[in-house]
This record gives sequence, C-alpha cells and structure tokens, in this order.
Amino acid sequence: MTTSSPVSVEGLLLTADRLLEGEFAEAITTGRHRGACLALRTALETCVDRVLEAATPGLSRTTGRAKLLLLHSVAPAETARRAKALWAQLSLGCHYHLYELGPTYDQVRVWRAQVDDLVRELIH
Repeated sequence: MTTSSPVSVEGLLLTADRLLEGEFAEAITTGRHRGACLALRTALETCVDRVLEAATPGLSRTTGRAKLLLLHSVAPAETARRAKALWAQLSLGCHYHLYELGPTYDQVRVWRAQVDDLVRELIH
C-alpha cells in the first residue's frame, strides 16, 4: 500500500491551467475543459476542507454539500454563497451529458479566476 501525499490546491490550479492551455494535446478540447473543471472543483473542495478542519476539527467524514453549508459559520455569508454557487457550476461542467456541448474555454477561464479569488479569501 502506498501513502498518498496531501492534495495541493496550487497543484490542482496548475493542472487546470495546463489543461486549458492544451498541454495535453492528445485529449479532445471538451475533455480538457471538463478535466480542468474537475481540478478546479477539487481545489475548491480542498480549500473548504482545510478552512473547516482548522475551525472545527473532525469534519472529514462530512459530505461536500454539508461542508459548503457549514462554510457559512466560518466565512462571510457572501463568500460561502459564492463558493456553493461556483461548486455547483463546476460540478455541471465536469460531468458529461450527451445533450450538452460542455463548458467553453471562456467559461472555464472565468471559473478558474473565481476559484483563485475564493481560495485567497478563504485562506487569508
């Protein structure tokens, strides 16, 4: 059994950037966009986990949705609302739906900037 290293928010944001810039050219564009959404959502979830764990240890087994609701207790209400809304958009963006085109480059870039802003607000 191998021990996994902790997930780095910065590493996940870099992965999203690399996917958006086409570094993985063998993947189709929409696949890279969805992959970037997944990396961004994971970065946001990791940040929320760290903030909540610092404020209230022992929440590691709580669901992601519950953590987003609990974020209101440790962060400004507007920040918590934005985090929940962005998480929902990223969740839609990273799932494949036969009847949808998937997120565009511009959409994912906007989400990337929003995740970066939220991470800065939550951690600092």
